[in-house]
Amino acid sequence: MKPRVVVVPHFRRMSEIFDEATLERLHIMADVVWGRDEPMPQEAFALAVRDATAVVFGTWHYGRTVLAESGPNLRHIFEVAGSLDHPDLDYRTCFQRGITVGGCAHAFGPAVAEMGLALALAAARLVAKGDAEFRRSEERWLHDGNVGAVTMWGKKIGFIGAGGLSVSLQAITEPFQVRYMAFDPWLDPTVLEQRGVAPADLSQVFTECDFIFVLAVPTPDNFELVSRELMELLAPHQTLVVLSRAHLVDFEAMTDLVLENRFRVGVDVFPTEPFAADHRIRNAANAVFSAHRAGAIPEALLEIGRMVVDDLEELLAGGTRLRMQYATAAFVDHFES
Repeated sequence: MKPRVVVVPHFRRMSEIFDEATLERLHIMADVVWGRDEPMPQEAFALAVRDATAVVFGTWHYGRTVLAESGPNLRHIFEVAGSLDHPDLDYRTCFQRGITVGGCAHAFGPAVAEMGLALALAAARLVAKGDAEFRRSEERWLHDGNVGAVTMWGKKIGFIGAGGLSVSLQAITEPFQVRYMAFDPWLDPTVLEQRGVAPADLSQVFTECDFIFVLAVPTPDNFELVSRELMELLAPHQTLVVLSRAHLVDFEAMTDLVLENRFRVGVDVFPTEPFAADHRIRNAANAVFSAHRAGAIPEALLEIGRMVVDDLEELLAGGTRLRMQYATAAFVDHFES
C-alpha cells in the first residue's frame, strides 16, 4: 500500500513547483490527496492528515491543533513557500512526535546569490546610472564614464548571516579572488573558518568590507540589526546589498544616507511590498533596485518540487541524504522568541 501525501501548495500553483516528470514520480511513489491550486477546506484537511504520511504545503492556515489530532502515520511535512517561519504551525508537536519539517529555501539559494552578485556589480560599476544616461543621450565615454566606479576583484566581502545563501554567494564570488568576513552569532566560528571566512563583529564588517550582503533569516531579535550607526561607518566606495529581508535594515536611515551619497546600495526586498510609489529612495542615484525578483524565477520554483520528491523518496527509504533545510528546536527558538 502506497503512503498518502496531502499536497496543498496554495499560495503556489501545482504547475509552478512540479514539472510533469516530478509530479509523475510523486504519483508513482504515493497516493496524492488534493493536489490542487485552491486552498483545501479545513475539515477536509483535518480528515486527510489522520492517515497521511506527509504533507506538502504553501501557507499553513490549518491552526496549531490539527497536528495533535493527526494519525500516527504522519512523519514528514514539507513547506514550499521559502521560509520555515510559519507561526500557526505547531513545531513543538512535530518535534515531540518525530515529524520532520523540511523547508525549500535552499532551492532559491543559487538564484538569489546570482541576483545579489548582479546588484553588487551593477552598483559598483555604475551600470544603472550609465544605462540611464545613455537612454537620455547623456552618456560619458571611457574614463569619464567610470568616475567613482570600483571593481570587485581582490576586495573584501562581508556576510550578515552566513547560512546557505552565503555559501552560494561564496561559490560564485571566489573567482574574483576576494576575502571573506561574516557576522553570524548562530554559527560556531570554526565552521566559518573551515570555509575560509573570518568571523567578525558587525562594526568590523562595516568598516573593513567593500561589499556587504545582508543575508540573515529575520527573527524578533534582529529587527533593524543594520542600524543607522552601522551604516554611518560606510564610505562612498562601499556597497550594501539587501537580499534576505528588509526587516534587518533600518530602511529610513539607509534612505537618508544613500540620498547623501554616503555609500551605494543594491536592494531586492522592501519594508512593504508592493513598495510605496512615492518613496524618496527611488530618487537615489547610487542605488540599484529589484522588485523582490531574486529567487522567484521559474527554474528555482521547479527545483522546489524536485527537492520535495527527492527528500520524500529518501526519507521513505530510511535514508539521510536530504536536500531541504530542516527545522530544529534551536532554530525555531530564534523566530518564536
